[in-house]
Amino acid sequence: MTSNPTAPPPELLRVVDAGALGPAIRARRRAQSLRIDDAASLSGVSVDLLSRLENGKGSVRLDKLLAVLDSLGLALVLGPKDHPTMQSVSRPGVEPAEQP
Repeated sequence: MTSNPTAPPPELLRVVDAGALGPAIRARRRAQSLRIDDAASLSGVSVDLLSRLENGKGSVRLDKLLAVLDSLGLALVLGPKDHPTMQSVSRPGVEPAEQP
């Protein structure tokens, strides 16, 4: 299955590459009816940085990423891959039944 960029992200998302963050962040911003300039202002980042993040272009400092996530009500969670909770988290473009 291919990922649909207009589909809302699952409640939990296992990020396997930087490109997976952008669509989830954009979907969350749009779900809150925030324009990109308003979301950038709330996050304390530039519109350019938020746009690059949403489009998976270039790198973003961790503190800036965390500020964006926090302002949108999102969190970054780390855990061992083999933990049962982590096994149940969706991976982009993979149906839950297909996951290892």
